[in-house]
Amino acid sequence: MAIMASRNKFIVSACLAGTNCTYKAGNNLRPEIKELVDHGLAVAACPEVLGGLRIPRKPSEIIGGDGKDVLCGKCRVVTSAGKDVTASFLNGSRKALGMAKRMGIKYAILKSNSPACGAGWIYDGSFSSRRKRGDGVFTSLLKMNGVAVYTED
Repeated sequence: MAIMASRNKFIVSACLAGTNCTYKAGNNLRPEIKELVDHGLAVAACPEVLGGLRIPRKPSEIIGGDGKDVLCGKCRVVTSAGKDVTASFLNGSRKALGMAKRMGIKYAILKSNSPACGAGWIYDGSFSSRRKRGDGVFTSLLKMNGVAVYTED
């Protein structure tokens, strides 16, 4: 296992590797990303699940800011039903960052628009499929720790 872990070059959103971990209990499979995981060149993680959120679950969005603001305590992540899930996003993002650090990973390929993994764009907090500029919680944490983040595109 230690030999395999040292080969990992990327941390990737688990949904992109085919894991059924989206809020709808589906995935966002990208065969080329699954291939990276299958060949030991990437490790898959879902910060939302690592933070204790269930599959399936209500969709979540960042209200009043972006991931950096969540990390600073300036805003929160809530579900479409109004439940505050900020602690789960923070906890899961920290766990996933710990994985990346232990493996010496410097690159990430994450799911666009996600409140955890979005890079450059996230949903605007209105649950209306409108997007705004910003990063998700996990993406912000990775960037603060020197990890280069890319979307699946």
